[in-house]
Amino acid sequence: MFEPDWQRSSFCAGGGNNCVEIAATHQDRIALRESESPTVVISTNRAALRALVLGLKGNQAGVS
Repeated sequence: MFEPDWQRSSFCAGGGNNCVEIAATHQDRIALRESESPTVVISTNRAALRALVLGLKGNQAGVS
């Protein structure tokens, strides 16, 4: 069985259970989960995740 190699966000505070984790899957997809709920996993493709991240970065000034 394939086990993803989960990586934590560089913004993870002290390695607690408030981290975003990401892993590449064997199906060329990207899996995301929150360390507090590791059994809940969402999946997307690289292009959609890239668009999300770029959109969030572009709106940093507008986040309150």
